[in-house]
Amino acid sequence: MSKKEKKHKQQHEEVLQEEVAQEEVEVEEESTPEDEIAKLNEQVAQLEDKYLRANAEFENLRKRMEKEKYQAISYAHEQFAKDLLPVIDALEIAMNSSDSDEGAGKIKEGIGLTIEQFKKCFEKHGIKAIRSDGEFDPNVHEAVMQVESDEHKAGQIVQVFQKGYTIKERILRPTMVSIAK
Repeated sequence: MSKKEKKHKQQHEEVLQEEVAQEEVEVEEESTPEDEIAKLNEQVAQLEDKYLRANAEFENLRKRMEKEKYQAISYAHEQFAKDLLPVIDALEIAMNSSDSDEGAGKIKEGIGLTIEQFKKCFEKHGIKAIRSDGEFDPNVHEAVMQVESDEHKAGQIVQVFQKGYTIKERILRPTMVSIAK
């Protein structure tokens, strides 16, 4: 064996010894199954904690939303009631003015003003009277009787017994009418 070969063999052995030493260190660094189990148990505990916190936060949010929903339902008509208070005041003033002789004219005037206040209040809250001139519409009119009429075609509204109203797009009360035969 030549010097070169010996030197090369010695270098090769040194490299092998370093690799063996590194593998031993890696084996020492590798964790035991107990360490792995402990790490996994810790991760499971952290994930459980996160889950429980998220679930509790969700439940609190759901309860808060439920409470707000019931409060909204309870007080939904508050503004509507406030808007009707001036109408009640006007009716009371009309009643108090009926004691005098000239009170009859004032009562009529007061009632007219009260009706106007009602209409404004209804309009403000999306309540509208249903039109009842012309043809009968079963979607918004309720025919309570049919009458003979020379002045109206069959199916036309002859007389309105009770006005109907809508709130936004929904029927509050249909208009009660009589129609021509």
